Amino acid sequence: MLALFATVPALAQTATWTIDPNHSTAQFTVRHLGISNVRGNFTKVAGTVVLNEKDISQSQVSASIDVSSVDTRVEMRDKDLRSPNFFDVEKYPTIEFKSKKVVSDGGKLQLIGDLTIHGTTREVTLDVDGPTPEMTDPWGNPRRGISATTAINRKDFGLLYNKLLGTGEAMVGDNVKIQIDAEFVKKK
Repeated sequence: MLALFATVPALAQTATWTIDPNHSTAQFTVRHLGISNVRGNFTKVAGTVVLNEKDISQSQVSASIDVSSVDTRVEMRDKDLRSPNFFDVEKYPTIEFKSKKVVSDGGKLQLIGDLTIHGTTREVTLDVDGPTPEMTDPWGNPRRGISATTAINRKDFGLLYNKLLGTGEAMVGDNVKIQIDAEFVKKK
């Protein structure tokens, strides 16, 4: 899901990591009927990370999510999310992220990049916890992880479908919280 490309002088200081889709999630939360939150996730994520340990700002990320893998635990709602009412997976099968820069401020990281949903690209900033220290799993694979959060307005990405209730409240909220938990395996 994540692909990082470091600058040529920094290649000796970088390592390439591949997302482990079995231990990674892309989750979202949106308001429903103005009274509660609905959560969902995408079960198919892919990408690579090129991490520069000496200068984290030289790291980059590229990620892809298979939109048809949306899962809110309600099949009827998932079918609607896949339809032209929302994601329109026939026309826009993936959500893409490509980083532009990484900013480190007092131990906190921000990942700034272009997010493409529904054929529309907007710059977003992800607040990142991690990367965790490198460790080796029981099978000898070096691993690391991150958690990242952001919030978007779905209308900014052309996801306009909605219905107003008798109270004037929208059936689906515009603001969407995003939570990414990703585990990476070092490429050999």
